[in-house]
Amino acid sequence: MKSIIPTLLAVLLLVAASCNEVLDRTPQGEYTLGNFFRTEEQAVQSVNAVYNQLRQWQTHVFSFIGMTDIVSDDADKGSFTSDGFFLQEIDDFTYTSTNTAPATVWGGYYTGVFRSNLAITRIPEVVDMDETLRTRLIGEARFLRAYYYFNLVRWFGDVPLILDPFPAVFEIPRTPRDEVYAQIEADLRAAADALPESYSGVDVGRATSGAAKSLLAKVALTRGNHQTAADLALEVINSGRYSLLPSFAQIFTLEGENSSESIFEVQAAAFEIGGGGSQYNEVQGVRGVPNLGWGFNKPSDNLIAAFEPGDPRREATILYVGEVLPDGSAIVVGDDNIVGERFNQKAFVPDHPGGNGNGPGNIRIFRYADLLLIAAEALNEIGQPEQALVYLNQVRARARGGNANVLPDVTATDRTALRAAILHERRVELALEQHRWFDLVRTNRAAEVMQPLRPNFTPGKNELFPIPQTEIDLSQGALQQNPNY
Repeated sequence: MKSIIPTLLAVLLLVAASCNEVLDRTPQGEYTLGNFFRTEEQAVQSVNAVYNQLRQWQTHVFSFIGMTDIVSDDADKGSFTSDGFFLQEIDDFTYTSTNTAPATVWGGYYTGVFRSNLAITRIPEVVDMDETLRTRLIGEARFLRAYYYFNLVRWFGDVPLILDPFPAVFEIPRTPRDEVYAQIEADLRAAADALPESYSGVDVGRATSGAAKSLLAKVALTRGNHQTAADLALEVINSGRYSLLPSFAQIFTLEGENSSESIFEVQAAAFEIGGGGSQYNEVQGVRGVPNLGWGFNKPSDNLIAAFEPGDPRREATILYVGEVLPDGSAIVVGDDNIVGERFNQKAFVPDHPGGNGNGPGNIRIFRYADLLLIAAEALNEIGQPEQALVYLNQVRARARGGNANVLPDVTATDRTALRAAILHERRVELALEQHRWFDLVRTNRAAEVMQPLRPNFTPGKNELFPIPQTEIDLSQGALQQNPNY
């Protein structure tokens, strides 16, 4: 299925202009709305198309990294000063509503919403189909729709909530974020009921009930519903389905993909003919021979200073000039024209077919350590610090490995002190995995943390990104801009 949609309004206008022709004609050898969703295989393909959008440039690559890591205190833009200047504007908080990054992810995530909506509304129409599979596929599509909307609402606040692939009108206003969150929660609860606990064979990597419940816990934490977040996180933890890998560094190798620690990952593979990889690895890769990456998302001085003395996670997270590449193939050679050059080691992948744009590294969206820290944070907020310490210290114990001289257990039970310890642990454990900005905003610390580092940060403005100006123009006034843009 092909549904490459650059903007929300553009796709709706395109559909309106071509729908009658598509339905009235049946070109030989082509799929149309009239001849698709006839078979079980086509139902599967429609959901595969929703997953496929997760690997795309608009969804999880350049702008996504800019609006999660580079915008935060974890990373600087990297590369040369003039290279990817729109990301420098993100880094400096000088961006406007015409910046490329918000427009890119808006288009990418609404493409995912469109594909999800199409699968959710049309799979029930497939006549001859296994009912268990039908239920599962709709559950997967609802999980993915919830994920797409979760990032949209966290980036932009109120966003158009569209549940029909072909709405009757094109000028769709923004929906209050509480209504968007209500739909996200409804989708995730339905997915949790519909999805299996695990998969085998070629289906490994699809959304599971545990993934739906875990994401629902994160949504609850984001909204300050700490009891719900704790209940959901503990339900998944107590299921015994997931466990921490013994080695932190192992998580980010090809061997660590879809491991016991994986709750949800974007699947990628470097086939000889391409089509299965992404550019997520390339844009963060070491510049120059032999890695041929772009060198963006440079770990910041502030992040380096955040690691406690001896924390092995620092070396597993940051790849320095002069260091041997993780696969032992070469030494990182620096560029004298780039100050403080270093790289995100978690995004490294070894040599593979199809060039760097065909990166085989799975994108870790949600892993078990994240869930443990969600449980710890929620439990602390509802007055159960001793239980919170159990899950916090599990993460620290794995990180220290066999070295008892580093990362001692946290013992603080004062709510404020323990909150700070948990949020610090989230930062160093999940560094450069695209969580930091969302954590700063949801805990109302973005201004406190960013203003000393980026004086252009404006409270009441930069916690949200601007609605892309192109979308506002196309909406003929239906979309209103976020404050102060």
